[in-house]
Amino acid sequence: MRIERLFRGVAAAFLCLLAAASQIIISAAADVTLTDAGGRTVQISDASRILSVGGDITEIIYALGADARLVGVDSTSQFPAKALKDKANVGYMRALSIEGVISVGATLILASERAGPPEVVKTLKTTSVPYVEIPDQYSPQGIAAKVRLVARAIGAEAEGEQVVRQVEADFKALADGVKRIKQPAKVLFVLAAQNGRATVGGQGTSAHAILELAGATNTAAAVAGFKPLTDEAIIELAPEVIITMRRSSGNDGHDTNQLLTMKGVQSTPAGAANRLVVMDGLYLLSFGPRAPRAALDLMRQIYPELGGEPAGSHTGATK
Repeated sequence: MRIERLFRGVAAAFLCLLAAASQIIISAAADVTLTDAGGRTVQISDASRILSVGGDITEIIYALGADARLVGVDSTSQFPAKALKDKANVGYMRALSIEGVISVGATLILASERAGPPEVVKTLKTTSVPYVEIPDQYSPQGIAAKVRLVARAIGAEAEGEQVVRQVEADFKALADGVKRIKQPAKVLFVLAAQNGRATVGGQGTSAHAILELAGATNTAAAVAGFKPLTDEAIIELAPEVIITMRRSSGNDGHDTNQLLTMKGVQSTPAGAANRLVVMDGLYLLSFGPRAPRAALDLMRQIYPELGGEPAGSHTGATK
């Protein structure tokens, strides 16, 4: 009798696991038709094997709890750190190869609209594997739309709404903090410093957007995109704080310790006060679900008088 009861218990447990697994398969295989960032109508019949091209997209998939379905990521998918350790790496998102993408055997490709090169992306869109372009918008509304599109594409809309609610709550906390700022600081974002010139983030960049979210004034707002500036131009901008980044790869494109020794930087209020904030680049600029926390951490470093503990797992250091 004991053996019979044990057998029945094992059988019942197996049936429960089988039902759960079947539900996952059904969910992953459910037909979905959507319009992507490129305006294309894409039909998805199988989301069981996903290739993510874009660090923000990978972050969203993990936040949705669907990382078990990821079969490949690109090299910008550095959060969480296990993504690049556990999944196949198809290379840099703007230098994809058709062979590399096909090799992972994905049934669905979710890719940033900034993915490239264009000829490779054009070819990938003609294959039998659905290719969904995900928008790259630097705003709270843009992040919510991005999460919802990824969630819809993989059949995780309920989980997507949970992530969106958390993101909205984080943005509310950020807005409450920004209200406490009495005078916006004049800030300059330096992407890289090479050959005696600093490349700064101007209008239309993720750097400009994160500075605005953090309650700062971008002194390079008249610049379009990321552009290198001369010492004279930096002096004229007169930033009170300089923000730069360290990349998760460790290759910053400049020596952050030497940035303050540049003649142009030395002649600014930021240089005179030795105010250089260094933060993780992916955390600051990817505009995934952690974006409001990144902006809050940045705000607290620009305005230390506001106090508060770091909001995210990657914080910078004011020197």
